[in-house]
Amino acid sequence: MQAIWYERQGSARDVMVLGTMPDPEPAVGEVRIRLHASGINPGDVKKRQDAFGVGMPFPRVIPHSDGAGVIDRVGTGVPASRIGERVWCFGAQSYRPFGTAAQCAVVPAAQAVALPEGVSFDQGACLGIPVITAHRAVHAFGSVAGRTVLVQGGAGTVGLCAIGWARLAGAQVIAVVRSPDDVVKARSAGAHEVLCVAGLGTETTVQALRKLAPAGVDHVVEVAFDANVEIDAEVLAVGGSIAAYATGRPTPSIPFWPLVFQNVRIFFLGSDDFPIEAKLAAASEVEALFSSGWPGFTIDKVYPLEQTAQAHEHVENRRTTGRIVIRVPD
Repeated sequence: MQAIWYERQGSARDVMVLGTMPDPEPAVGEVRIRLHASGINPGDVKKRQDAFGVGMPFPRVIPHSDGAGVIDRVGTGVPASRIGERVWCFGAQSYRPFGTAAQCAVVPAAQAVALPEGVSFDQGACLGIPVITAHRAVHAFGSVAGRTVLVQGGAGTVGLCAIGWARLAGAQVIAVVRSPDDVVKARSAGAHEVLCVAGLGTETTVQALRKLAPAGVDHVVEVAFDANVEIDAEVLAVGGSIAAYATGRPTPSIPFWPLVFQNVRIFFLGSDDFPIEAKLAAASEVEALFSSGWPGFTIDKVYPLEQTAQAHEHVENRRTTGRIVIRVPD
């Protein structure tokens, strides 16, 4: 098979190689997917850059955890009826060396999920990490039915999923976005209220959110913990909660006493290490998410496999807010 890999970390064009490897074979309980599309997440870029300082986990890494394609082979213990099934997958490069930037990938059978009817391979390749992270962020503290959920970064990839999950679960959803163009995206994803904070200071933002949620916010899905925790502390109801999955500064300061007096619970989310039950719960509800009217992702650009380095640079430079997909050749 053709694949993109790296054997050292660094800049995309310096370390990424296009080459040929033997087709992988599924082990017991696994399936092999003939991939049509591979999705790039920020974490894939950071792993290649060694942004987390953990070094090379394997001598050779085929990047990307998310992808979509057709099952063409199954391992022992997996029904042969799954061959030919259109699927999206998650975790292909989570504690495993070979991800989806290749013509084939092998994953545990439960991590290859039936692609809902009418959903394209490109769209399916974008689902894994964002959909699962957002589901965990919304549901980490239990039911949000009848509660007010604030989604910070509501036009981002995880934010759009979180809006959809919270709306599906019966929450009142408030989304915060950074530009007027993002208001439409957040509303189409299901937000009841959208606050654009372009040009607004912290105090004005807090005042606006208090008007939208006079009794306080019950739960916050947080994309920028360092930048927003003071705002979150001001608008949370007593006993409220924050689920944070990203931060700008790795050692953020927090308003300790306001959080203490509000009895706030904070949950930090690392998607690779979610309990498998949480991942499977999210995957099992994706069809319901689409059926609810959630529009899916905007795909800004599709690159061929041989241009994966350029695609990584596209993600690094954040030139667009939509998704970037690798199209895998037959």
